[in-house]
Amino acid sequence: MKLSAQSQSLIESAIKEAICQFAGNDEQTIVTDIHILPKQDSGELCIFNDDEEELSKVIVEEWVENDTEDFSQNVERILRATLNKLKEAGVFDNLTLLKPYSVVLVDEEKETITDLLLMDDDTVLVNDELLKGLDEELDEFLKKLLED
Repeated sequence: MKLSAQSQSLIESAIKEAICQFAGNDEQTIVTDIHILPKQDSGELCIFNDDEEELSKVIVEEWVENDTEDFSQNVERILRATLNKLKEAGVFDNLTLLKPYSVVLVDEEKETITDLLLMDDDTVLVNDELLKGLDEELDEFLKKLLED
């Protein structure tokens, strides 16, 4: 799924609006997650805090009644890329949020689908691609170790 520049900008603005609510305050805010909920049928992109208070909401026209089966994977890819772009631009640098916190993709029941971005000074969120085949390698290593 390709997004227009306008829709991409709209998503960036919604994320900035949501996270900027945690900027400029001297007190640190304890938030463990910022929740992002894309709605396939209505095209809404809703962003919530831990208490399910709405921080931002926009309509992404390309998502309205989008009936593709890979909608979730496409949205995850788009949001992850957008968040990384904003992180590199320093948008998350001066927030008063107590680290670690995550930006997570959630479903309609507000259940976490995946972490999109983890903000911590010394923790790195590992890409799934890096971990492919790790179970098999560890099983093989353990088998060899036990045989010797």
